[in-house]
Amino acid sequence: VLEAYKQGLRPALGYELNPWLLCLANYRAWKAGCYGNVSFLKKDLWKVNLSDCHNVIVFLAPSVKPPLATKLLAELPDDARVVAGRFPFPSWTPSSTLGQGLEQVWAYDMKEVRREVQGGAQESQG
Repeated sequence: VLEAYKQGLRPALGYELNPWLLCLANYRAWKAGCYGNVSFLKKDLWKVNLSDCHNVIVFLAPSVKPPLATKLLAELPDDARVVAGRFPFPSWTPSSTLGQGLEQVWAYDMKEVRREVQGGAQESQG
């Protein structure tokens, strides 16, 4: 969220349920001089409507990626971009990647992901 803010993405908002991680995120925002410009909310990502989000960054375990992919496909607009840290979405083809190892990230453009998912669904029906 801090890097997104530094790159000019507004609003910069994060969701976290773990109170310790929430405190750590707010501390890091304060230390970076961004406190008040970025927000971290104690909310359940599964209960938040993401339809007005255009940039989503996730750091979640591989087991969570398939159900999250379903949620993102259902809620995000076509012009949204999803960036996954540490673990890629297993069934999506990234539009770009950066870094390697634990520092690797995968970027996905929702319009392209939808096109690929819809093409795969049509192939399996035919």
